Amino acid sequence: MLPSDPVMLLSVINTKLRDEYESLDELCDSLDAPKDELCAKLIAIGYAYDPDRNRFI
Repeated sequence: MLPSDPVMLLSVINTKLRDEYESLDELCDSLDAPKDELCAKLIAIGYAYDPDRNRFI
């Protein structure tokens, strides 16, 4: 289960992207996490997904 706190979510997602998944789509599919909801939570705190870096910046 992913954390509901956006800052903790950012940390967990970026760690998983770095260590376990090659793309955000792969992560979302594997964790059954809605990509649009995840992105919206992180955009709300000023972070957007960068596919070239495979992380939220």
